[in-house]
Amino acid sequence: MAETNPELLTKSFELGYTYTRSTGPVIGHFLTELREGRIVGTRTSDGRVLVPAAEYDPVSAEALTEFVSVAEEGVVTTWSWVAEPISHHLLQKPFAFALVRLDGADVPMLHMVDAGEEGAMRTGMRVRVRWAAERRGSITDIACFEPA
Repeated sequence: MAETNPELLTKSFELGYTYTRSTGPVIGHFLTELREGRIVGTRTSDGRVLVPAAEYDPVSAEALTEFVSVAEEGVVTTWSWVAEPISHHLLQKPFAFALVRLDGADVPMLHMVDAGEEGAMRTGMRVRVRWAAERRGSITDIACFEPA
């Protein structure tokens, strides 16, 4: 049986990123549009629309410069229920993390859905943006999605 060492020193550790990143012209434009209550994506070389906007084409690696407005509504493509949110979750009541493909976009984006209860969630359900009361140019300007 292992003996406990009363002189063992411990230190709590929390992983964090203490740097800031400049957003550049593409992500900066995407975040500025969110602050104004609009959602934009970028068009790829094969015509797909990526939301959130991306700086580079995932197929050709070319810089993406064409912005496309998309709708505030879309479809849940998959989801996972969070029955007991933890302190760093932005919603402090049960919610779903979901991939939402907005109308006009070709790929889904990850965000939260406030459906009220797990039984209200389903793949294929229509949802719409709930904007934050105060927007500041961040992905959290979309407070969450809610059933449409």
